[in-house]
Amino acid sequence: MLKKDLDLEKRWGKLLLGINDLVGKKPSDLNGVLFLIGVQELGQGNKNFSKEQKQDLMHIAICKVLSLAGFYELDYIDQDGWPHWKLIKKLPHFNMLEQEKLLKIQVLEYFEQEFQIEIK
Repeated sequence: MLKKDLDLEKRWGKLLLGINDLVGKKPSDLNGVLFLIGVQELGQGNKNFSKEQKQDLMHIAICKVLSLAGFYELDYIDQDGWPHWKLIKKLPHFNMLEQEKLLKIQVLEYFEQEFQIEIK
């Protein structure tokens, strides 16, 4: 594993511990973190969501974190308060590992920008 990858995993582990301190539960994986970001971005509090709404929350989170890298921008917020995003820059073709790495980097960026948390 490259030093860059080790640094990313170290920072990721610190983020998971920080989230545990914040919400009292450590997300088990990237999807868990994305779900929390989706709930945060929706801004309606943590309530019971349907399976479809959970998928939508994950989509909101992915668009939000990738917007920090210029891939998406907020298009509009619908009458129910759900944000809708539009793709503005084509995403590179990555395999699953590369996609996960990109998302982890952008999630770390999200927490650093949105919550002024430095994760080193």
